[in-house]
Amino acid sequence: MEKVYRLDGLDCANCAAKIERSVQQIKGVENAQVDFMSTKLTIQAPEKEIARVCEEAKEVVNKLEPDVEVNSVQTEKVEESSKGKIIQICMAILALGVLVIVKPTMPWEFIAYLILYLWIGYDVLKTAITNIFHGEIFDENFLMAVATIGAIAIGEYPEAVAVMLFYQVGEFFQDYAVAKSRKSISSLLAIRPDSANLIQNGEVRKVAPETIRVGDQILVKPGEKVPLDGIVIEGRSMLDTSALTGESVPRSINAGEQILSGFINQSGQLTVEVTTTFGESTVSKILDLVENASSKKAPAENFITSFARYYTPIVVGLAVLLAIVPPLVMGEPFYGWVYRALTFLVISCPCALVISVPLSFFGGIGGASKAGILIKGSNYIETLANVETLVFDKTGTLTKGVFEVQEVETTIDQKDFLRYVASAEQSSSHPIAQSIVKYVDQPLSPVSKLEEIAGFGISVEIEGHHFLVGNEKLLAKYDIPFQAVNEIGTIVYVAMDGKYVGHLLIADELKDNVTEALSEVKSFGVKRTVMLTGDNRMIADAIGKKVGIDQVYSELLPEDKVNHLEAELSDEQKTAFVGDGMNDAPVLARADIGIAMGGLGSDAAIEAADVVIMDDQPAKIPVAIQIARKTMGIVKQNIVFAIGVKVIVLLLGALGFATMYAAVFADVGVTVIAVLNAMRCLRVK
Repeated sequence: MEKVYRLDGLDCANCAAKIERSVQQIKGVENAQVDFMSTKLTIQAPEKEIARVCEEAKEVVNKLEPDVEVNSVQTEKVEESSKGKIIQICMAILALGVLVIVKPTMPWEFIAYLILYLWIGYDVLKTAITNIFHGEIFDENFLMAVATIGAIAIGEYPEAVAVMLFYQVGEFFQDYAVAKSRKSISSLLAIRPDSANLIQNGEVRKVAPETIRVGDQILVKPGEKVPLDGIVIEGRSMLDTSALTGESVPRSINAGEQILSGFINQSGQLTVEVTTTFGESTVSKILDLVENASSKKAPAENFITSFARYYTPIVVGLAVLLAIVPPLVMGEPFYGWVYRALTFLVISCPCALVISVPLSFFGGIGGASKAGILIKGSNYIETLANVETLVFDKTGTLTKGVFEVQEVETTIDQKDFLRYVASAEQSSSHPIAQSIVKYVDQPLSPVSKLEEIAGFGISVEIEGHHFLVGNEKLLAKYDIPFQAVNEIGTIVYVAMDGKYVGHLLIADELKDNVTEALSEVKSFGVKRTVMLTGDNRMIADAIGKKVGIDQVYSELLPEDKVNHLEAELSDEQKTAFVGDGMNDAPVLARADIGIAMGGLGSDAAIEAADVVIMDDQPAKIPVAIQIARKTMGIVKQNIVFAIGVKVIVLLLGALGFATMYAAVFADVGVTVIAVLNAMRCLRVK
């Protein structure tokens, strides 16, 4: 059983890691995870144990972080204003400036600096002491407390106060940057509908979307969000689909067309028949994907968490040795070496890494969501960035999956020709027949003596004329001379009263910008593209050649697709599969990374995929790869920058060249810069 809580007031990534480790150690916990970016604590435990485990988890959080409130995910908490913090910092800076200028004599100097130090650093000292009693020693509060108290002990009063003050300023900007990033992500989730207009007995009632059932009718007024998926049964309008698809241009919708929750109705009033419950609607699935995406950690995140866990105690040990060993060995005064050790301690805090790396991944997921691409976890970003082989399904992925009349050739009046053919096909449920009927916009004629000839076509009488409608084998069977058409698609041949009178070309149309998208992914370093399809070889080969696919496999069953995909998989190269249908679900799950077309794709495909493209356009695939690579680039920049600066300043501190001000920059300054860099991931371009 799973329980999810929100940790209000959690603003420290290192603290989040401590809470996660401690909750995982509670007896009966199967799994526990703290997502710093969404401030969620997820606990999994047996149903009989879950109540006890959750209570113990709340106690653990209260012990480790007394200022953090554990609330249910439904509880809303209003954020406190930061004005008080700004006023405190400004007054402290002013007071410090006055003390530096006035230079009071002892003991007033010590008393004045001590009062100012306790006022500005009270929360840090309190947290450090509380954590020590709970067995959590090596965090940034402990390091800052020891360093500044040590500075006071050796008589560096102004420096102790200034370091604590700069630390608080840095923490304020760090919290502001993280909150701004969280707010950017939260804005993506504003598509959640608050209510729905239910039509019952001719009246319209405003109700919660969760209460509406499949088959109910709802009214969507201009300016409202569409609360549930459905079919428009009355009305026409323009829709803002940008929240789901990333497409800024509004699209029109008419009666009979599908409408998805999360769209915004811009103009006309629509009556919609609901086809899914709220829990299964598109908007609910998107909210769930975005809110939980950062819980699936990338290898880089796991590395940083482990690194920080061992790095800090090691540096603290080195600081102790630095304070004691050189003076004892070289017979020098302890003052200078203790100062170096205190500087060493301030530098060692791993906050820049612990915050900026998951924040970068979270920003990448948010930026992708803005573009209509849902990435289900940061681990998939890392895989997507390294894709070198792209495998595609054809129908519904590269093509629209809708058969349409592409060409009409006839020796008789075209209007009559189309009416005859559509009349002959009107009783058939075959997609080819339906595409012809849909194409002909005129009244159809009654038919008689209809005979289906399996594998060939149909024989029928219309308005006193005998028609044969079918493939070339049908005309050959009746010895009717004709010229075979060599075009890509399905050719429907027509004979009237024993004479060939024309043909129709029915084909599945390519999606927009497919060729350009494949060319672009190759420019990004994708080495190989493959198409797997159940369609016939001639059509598959022609489409593959037209769009620039390297290798085409056709006439495949679903299990054949899995076998061919496994042949493409290798330890050296990451392989992505792009598909949309139910039969693609096994292949999507088997690939290193599965990419599903989410607008009209099957639920099974969307569920099995790791990345979902909401507008079904292959042109978004290079965008997804570009976002993943940009995100990984920023992650690597932050890791190199944070570790690099810390190592340099640690060495300078050990050698006596770095002051505590440089140490504060190496800690808080580097963190703020890394967080601001991570926020670039939110921008798609």
